[in-house]
Amino acid sequence: MPTVKDITVQKPTKQEIADCQTWPVWTCGVSEFEWEYTQTEKCLIIEGRVTISDNPDSGQTVSFGPGDFVVLPDRLKCFWKVTEPVKKYYDFE
Repeated sequence: MPTVKDITVQKPTKQEIADCQTWPVWTCGVSEFEWEYTQTEKCLIIEGRVTISDNPDSGQTVSFGPGDFVVLPDRLKCFWKVTEPVKKYYDFE
């Protein structure tokens, strides 16, 4: 079972940025919620800040914000903490 350690956060290439701009956009206000991925998600964060953990009390976290290209693996169970309203391009595989 994947954990937050399996989340990839990197700066995108110019080609990845161009590709992402054809994807749908998702927005979310400041909030906290549980999520389970049934597919791998790739996303480019346009604005906002997020911290993801394996569980609400976990010391294991991954944080990302504007300009980050993030890959969240299939079967990942996690908790999202949106600390600044988020806007992202996203695609599922």
